[in-house]
Amino acid sequence: MVLIKKCLIVFRKLILVSLVFNLLVFTYTDQAKGASKAELAIEIPATIQVFKREVRGGGRFLSRAAGYLVFPNVYKAGFWFGGEYGEGALLVRGRIVDYYNTVGASFGLQLGVQRKSIIVVFLTQRALRDFRRSDGWKVGVDGSVAIAKWGVGEDINNIDFKDPVVGFVFSNQGLMFNITLEGAKFTNIRK
Repeated sequence: MVLIKKCLIVFRKLILVSLVFNLLVFTYTDQAKGASKAELAIEIPATIQVFKREVRGGGRFLSRAAGYLVFPNVYKAGFWFGGEYGEGALLVRGRIVDYYNTVGASFGLQLGVQRKSIIVVFLTQRALRDFRRSDGWKVGVDGSVAIAKWGVGEDINNIDFKDPVVGFVFSNQGLMFNITLEGAKFTNIRK
């Protein structure tokens, strides 16, 4: 009985420390705050250039897409409980048509802060239309996003994607594999 009480006390302290850590990270980190239109106008083209550099045939792939979301900076922070947030835009024919944010939450063994970039490509007009008509689109609920995987040096245009929505996750170190967008929610925001 004493052991159970001690475990509960430790667990409560762990939860409290986790909540305080997450609050501090999201309150005092400038990156966790929303980006302005001017900042996004600079960051989005830079993110697309990184994508084109990292993904062979990436420029042609994006030009053939019905549309694509670009999130230059998605920040994830956590200590047991984690959260992530980022802002970006939906581009159709290479032009920004709407602004979106992405929000996600997680629980489990995690500690620290991470930054990543995300591009979600809508390969069909129907997938893009369904996305735009939604009031908050959650991956795994409102639609699935296949994380792109292919061989080194292979042109992305030679891949036959079965899903109409494909996601790319990358960082300053290049493309990240074995990453999921499951549970991420994309919501239209007014800028």
